[in-house]
Amino acid sequence: MSSPSIAPGRQVSLPSRAVPLSWVLLLALLVHGPLLLMQITNDSYDADFHKFFAAHYAQHWFNPWNEKWFTGFSQTTYPPMEQQWMALFSHVIGLNLAYIFVQLIAILLLPIGVYRYARIWVGERAASYAAIGSVLLGSLASLVYVDGQLSTTWAAPLYLIALAYFYEWAREGKAMALAKALALTMAAASAHHVTLLFASVIFTIPVVVIALMDRKRDGADATTAGVISRSAIFAALSLGGIILVLLPYWLALKANPIKQMPIPHGSRENFFSQGWLAVNYILVPWGAMLLAVPFIFVKGLKESRLRPLFFGFWLTMLFALGGTTPLPRMLLGMLAGVVNVITGANVHNPFDILTFERFSFWANLMALPIVALLAVSLIDRYGRKAAFVLGTLAAFTVAFAVSWPVYHPIHDAPFSTAEVISFLNRDGHDKFRYLTLGFGSKMSEVGIGANASSVDGEYNSARLLPEMTQYGSAQLTNSKYYGTNGIESLRAVLKHADQYGLKYIFVRDPYYEPLIAFAGWRKTEVYDRGNVSLWVKDGISPAHRTPYGTPPTAMEGILWGTLPIGSSIIALLLMLMFPDKRRKLEPIEFPLNANEPVLREAR
Repeated sequence: MSSPSIAPGRQVSLPSRAVPLSWVLLLALLVHGPLLLMQITNDSYDADFHKFFAAHYAQHWFNPWNEKWFTGFSQTTYPPMEQQWMALFSHVIGLNLAYIFVQLIAILLLPIGVYRYARIWVGERAASYAAIGSVLLGSLASLVYVDGQLSTTWAAPLYLIALAYFYEWAREGKAMALAKALALTMAAASAHHVTLLFASVIFTIPVVVIALMDRKRDGADATTAGVISRSAIFAALSLGGIILVLLPYWLALKANPIKQMPIPHGSRENFFSQGWLAVNYILVPWGAMLLAVPFIFVKGLKESRLRPLFFGFWLTMLFALGGTTPLPRMLLGMLAGVVNVITGANVHNPFDILTFERFSFWANLMALPIVALLAVSLIDRYGRKAAFVLGTLAAFTVAFAVSWPVYHPIHDAPFSTAEVISFLNRDGHDKFRYLTLGFGSKMSEVGIGANASSVDGEYNSARLLPEMTQYGSAQLTNSKYYGTNGIESLRAVLKHADQYGLKYIFVRDPYYEPLIAFAGWRKTEVYDRGNVSLWVKDGISPAHRTPYGTPPTAMEGILWGTLPIGSSIIALLLMLMFPDKRRKLEPIEFPLNANEPVLREAR
């Protein structure tokens, strides 16, 4: 793709060549390293959830049945790869640092993935700028430091790298490219199921189209039938590999299908109905990239080579708007209808269970190659001034996303759970089940440290208790935020306390005290300088195994403990043992003389 060159006689102060990927990785380390060392990400919304799963793997690697939540549930309902890596590292550096280290790896993988994916569409220089942009995305910072979506940030770069190898395989038929693409695809699937079901398709379809367009490009000599047949081979092998590597997940889904009332989430609302929704789901993740949206549309529609990528971006951006437009609900409803016709199942509209903030991240990744062309043009025209402005806007985007929780807190004031954990681990208290009210995500912290089991939990898809699935609310600990549904769900659980062996309730929010007092509990102790009170109910029998949920078999536990993390190890070995051929080194370019024209890269 070529662009008009700069007029002769213009002084250029920046080299017109690609930024080395090693420099981009250093930038990622410089930007995110200090933030991670400050442990900001440990306070993100889902951080304790991932640590909870990892803590179980650290102690029971081949037994994914976890008794600590929902009176027992199977962790095979959530792909385990990054959590298993956390479990391994936790034996050396502890759980908190393991979470930070694994998140750092995902952050460093992202510019590599974006560079490889962008290189399909644009030249090397623009691809390097896209890689720089990926480090400074507001959506990345939001997922890492606010939402704590470790799985999303792991899966996306793995898919992007895999698709670069798929593009090579589709056009040139290289067996090693196919092997690497398959290994990386299975590793990405082992990291996150939602990214597998949606982002993998969104990222892949444009690559298939461009592979057909490029079948004769850069020395390749493929036919249309050849590209299509190799794409079909990759699709079939990927599907088989994903089914195998996540076999216990599919078996768990079949044995315990998700049947619950929709749970409200802000990403499904109209973002313009409330000011904070627009800021949280548009301004924070998109940041300065919003200024480039007109260019994305003009350039993406004008250049035939960029159109497949643009239409993928456009569709993803529509989904990123959640309930702002009716299209996501309508399209996902149509998809569910097709699945029901083909399989005879009764799949509900996925719109009611998905959260859409991750679609902003995926849309940003797809936009980066086009935005990078804008950056190339601006820097070539305005030199250091453009570089300074672009860098400032990017820095502001990251800073805004990281600081957003200061203005819109996701947690209440910090408090200590040490005394709660100590109580549950002594004097046989772990024979009974407990409940926390007003703890937020700290309930996972209690779950990590306590030996006792809770009737509550943070992973909504693992809930099987009818008192929870029949109401449109999420965690019992946050019941009041779900209105009547939340309170009715909590009331139903309290009513069946003896059935679940529920004897202890730790209350941090006085709002719940009249309800539990009326249900027969009495306050006995206070912890954390009066912030937390313990309520006990007499006459409760010790907890016993409940009939909800089917534990995985021993063979499923072995598969779960070997195949997902094994796919990432195989992918790593293939990358190390069979490195890609190095490109011919380019000469170092120096600032040009005033009378020397600048030659633009072409692709």
